[in-house]
Amino acid sequence: MDIKPRVGLLIIGIILLGANLRAPLTSVGPLVTTIRDNLGISNTLSGSLTTLPLLSFALLSPFAPRIARRFGMELTLLISLILLTIGIGIRSVGGVPTLFIGTILIGLAIAIGNVLLPSLIKHNFARNIGLMTGTYAVSMNLCGAIGSGISIPLASSGLGWAGALGCWGILSLITVFLWMPQLRRPFRSGKDVPTAQKDKKINLWRSGLAWQITFFMGLQSFIFYTVITWMPEILEQKGLNADEAGWMLSIMQLAVIPITFLVPILAGRLQSQRLLVVPPVVFLITGIFGILYGSTLFILVCMVLIGIGVGTIFSLSMMFFSLRTQSTHEATELSGMAQSFGYLLAAIGPVLFGLLHDVTHSWTVPLLMLAVISALIFIVGMRAGKNEYVTTQ
Repeated sequence: MDIKPRVGLLIIGIILLGANLRAPLTSVGPLVTTIRDNLGISNTLSGSLTTLPLLSFALLSPFAPRIARRFGMELTLLISLILLTIGIGIRSVGGVPTLFIGTILIGLAIAIGNVLLPSLIKHNFARNIGLMTGTYAVSMNLCGAIGSGISIPLASSGLGWAGALGCWGILSLITVFLWMPQLRRPFRSGKDVPTAQKDKKINLWRSGLAWQITFFMGLQSFIFYTVITWMPEILEQKGLNADEAGWMLSIMQLAVIPITFLVPILAGRLQSQRLLVVPPVVFLITGIFGILYGSTLFILVCMVLIGIGVGTIFSLSMMFFSLRTQSTHEATELSGMAQSFGYLLAAIGPVLFGLLHDVTHSWTVPLLMLAVISALIFIVGMRAGKNEYVTTQ
């Protein structure tokens, strides 16, 4: 096969892989109440539908690099897509056990894609890391936003919650078939480090810079999943109705899309990314204080600022996996480390936020906690943005 068709297929495959990393999860949130009432499960169990995938991410992410080295990155990603399709199918059967079994399988499958996609891009597009990272991030966030938006209409059209969630199995199945050609002769572009250097044993858990990047990723996830979980209720108490609060959350996610494309390109052209750390932290703190103390007239602006803030930090996190490493192997290890710890923090965030609300009977202390977390992101981000490698500090 000629180079151009091969690279074209790979780009399409990466875009479709990105599309599968969020939509099977974001499509659940709007249907949680319907699922709870239909199956007769408790609020605790229905709430775990959003935390179980995050715990699956934390559990499997450290092992994804080893699995990829054992079976090859392309084959590992194909297996994860097959597992994702099976998980979506099982989840859509309609029973309580299958709902949770399928959810766990989906989380495990997506964890592999989360970890391997940044290193796959570094390996195949060494000279266009920013552009390709932005491309797959846009695909991921756009489909995630679509997943949130069309769940209720699909369920109301006669498909029910099971059918609405099962529709995403069509996308993952299509991706399986379009990814298969990558197993024949994987495309390689740009220069990578010698095999001996790629395969040498490293321990990033002892690297200070690796930990800074890990906290940068983890604290961003903490804020994002906490906001996704609790912001609608906060906005309703500020005077918005349920539909308006839902739209505010959708607008926040849509604000992420252009940022996730532009920031990686800009970051890839800079030797140090420290200047890119400052604006998103300012946006986050401004948005949080605006929600806390501002009038309802400024809620839309505040939600856009929060969306731009978390989107920028997420994009920088993905770029740091490539920019702060010297080989695909190092990038995969760093991605696994950061995403394991990061999604563990993400799973803790909504619970801790809710606990602080229950204790204080107010949203003030929980939201101030998010402002403090934002300040911590600035501290670790200034270190993570320095032009160094995790293994040569």
